[in-house]
Amino acid sequence: MSKVVKTFQYGKHEVRLETGAVARQADGAVIASMGDTVIMVTVVGRREKGHLDFFPLTVEYEERTYAAGKIPGGFFKREGRPSENAILTCRLIDRPIRPLFPKGYMNEVQVIVTVMSIDPQINPDILALIGTSAALEISGIPFNGPIGAARVGFVNGDYVLNPDVTQTETASALNLVVAGTETAVLMVESEANALSEEQMLGAVMFGHEQSQAVIRAVRELGREAGKARWEWQAPERDAALAERVAAAAGERIAQAYQISDKTERQDALAEVRRSIVETLCPDTANDSTNATAGIDPDAVADEIKRIEKTTVRSRILAGKPRIDGRDHSTVRPINIETGILPRTHGSANFTRGETQALVVVTLGTERDSQIIDALQGDYRDRFMLHYNFPPYCVGETGRVGSPKRREIGHGRLAKRALKAVIPSQEDFPYTIRIVSEITESNGSSSMATVCGTSLALMDAGVHTAAPVAGVAMGLIKEDEQFAVLTDILGDEDHLGDMDFKVAGTAAGVTALQMDIKIDGITRDIMQQALAQAKQARLHVLAEMERVIAHPRAQMSDYAPRIVTMKINPEKIRDVIGKGGSVIRALSEETGVNIDIDDDGTIKIASTDNAAAQEAIRRIEQITADVEVDSVYQGKVVRLMDFGAFVNILPGRDGLVHISQISSERVNQVSDVLSEGDQVKVKVLEVDKQGRVRLSMKAVDGAA
Repeated sequence: MSKVVKTFQYGKHEVRLETGAVARQADGAVIASMGDTVIMVTVVGRREKGHLDFFPLTVEYEERTYAAGKIPGGFFKREGRPSENAILTCRLIDRPIRPLFPKGYMNEVQVIVTVMSIDPQINPDILALIGTSAALEISGIPFNGPIGAARVGFVNGDYVLNPDVTQTETASALNLVVAGTETAVLMVESEANALSEEQMLGAVMFGHEQSQAVIRAVRELGREAGKARWEWQAPERDAALAERVAAAAGERIAQAYQISDKTERQDALAEVRRSIVETLCPDTANDSTNATAGIDPDAVADEIKRIEKTTVRSRILAGKPRIDGRDHSTVRPINIETGILPRTHGSANFTRGETQALVVVTLGTERDSQIIDALQGDYRDRFMLHYNFPPYCVGETGRVGSPKRREIGHGRLAKRALKAVIPSQEDFPYTIRIVSEITESNGSSSMATVCGTSLALMDAGVHTAAPVAGVAMGLIKEDEQFAVLTDILGDEDHLGDMDFKVAGTAAGVTALQMDIKIDGITRDIMQQALAQAKQARLHVLAEMERVIAHPRAQMSDYAPRIVTMKINPEKIRDVIGKGGSVIRALSEETGVNIDIDDDGTIKIASTDNAAAQEAIRRIEQITADVEVDSVYQGKVVRLMDFGAFVNILPGRDGLVHISQISSERVNQVSDVLSEGDQVKVKVLEVDKQGRVRLSMKAVDGAA
């Protein structure tokens, strides 16, 4: 196939899509570029169905350091495990494309995105979404696309399409990514500076409207370079088996879903599944005449899942109480405790229904901040939020190890929600690390993390701009009928059509994330979801305020105190010393941590205030200038025939000539002085070369 190229203007940049020249053995391959940022997307699908009972879609995002003209660090000098940013971008791509594969399609599909060149001002994530949409469109794989994607900023009251990195970080009150089809929104990911629900909804609609340019270009590329669609049909459903399973299990499943306790409900459902499979699929090896011989247990299990889904959804759409007895807009009971761990710097336990997050705050110094080695350049992150989801929180056993993609994604969402209220480094010169331990889960543990983090920060004495709370919204939609659910349970998430998480302060939204399992949702649904989420968020904030309304006035006794002082930048080398000897000795002898900035700002951190004050005193001595006519307490460090050298300040010695030792005649210096003696001396002169002339007898004379 010859090379095919499509270009279109997108914000301030031109997007270029090219196919037909590279990776021609893949089902779909596209080189996409925006400015100097270039990515390659390949898509490969298996024509044979595997033996899995789920859709095996994998998305890989490969960051190549050559894209930024860098050689990888480390011993092996090649790229290793994916960065956190790469994992988050994988999730960003996966979420809008997954619901567009046909229901029942179980063939393996793999998307690989490779970053090949990067302009530090153009984030590759939007380009990766566009390239993935194009690669799927031309691949021939069954896919109900294409999708478009856009980044939206909010600058001086106006929406901005695809702002560059600097504008996003310094001038925009919003960083929102939206992806969707021609008719509906599929995915939203954002952080904001307490914008209103109306402003957030407007941003989503603006991004969706602007992304139609992507969809038009991708469709044109597909018409010119696309392969024929694969011949694939969804497996036919066994109507007779569906009727038998419904007759045997329908009423029992309906009764099980009226049990409010999660564990009891799961046990009841497990018993229904087991008994139905045993009834319809007995062991035919010992009963060859059984009329049910040949029924596939997996097919029975699939029918049971359909009944469960239909049962929950139909009850909600009919206006009946939800699984746990609530109506559509009620938040589950909330219980809050703070200061529960005695030696940590801040802690909180936030429980909402059967979801619980135990959140811990640790404060550190600048040297504790995380060094991020990114393609766009290295930087330090002083605000870290880590989310852990151990198997016991859902009553299961499982492997415990490095964080999975879900844990990284949920942690980043919570971090986005709190980022807007974290004090600046100038106002609060600490590194902040938060760890959320999910100890129990039944829906929206990421939003429990948001609430628990806000509480733990206030417990630690961190002066956040305002408390932050979050809530997850769900959706049940059949044709034109729909119901929006507040504070969804795990079952409602699993059996529903939407997971719409909204976090913010009383003033507005700070983070928003939406994932859709159907072909998309409309403006009306989003508007209702945002309105219910605001009502729920204000309720949760009120519950939080009952326990702790403001940051504590005093930090924990075990948290470091950071004292800031300023010195002449020319004196920095004196404080550091040769090979770091002076600053190392200061830290070891006083027990404090010392950080020095290039502008002469020194931060001294210690849990012992006396030690911090001693370090300040010694630094002041090191950086002090010798003043003529001033009297100093000094130490004799060396005797010479013509006098004695006396140390009066750290690193500063002066000479007391033999004639200046005493008013009486001194024949030998050693007759009066010895090394190590403490003496008072007066500065007579500091010459142009910095040499200091001292006198002992001038002190005696003054006395």
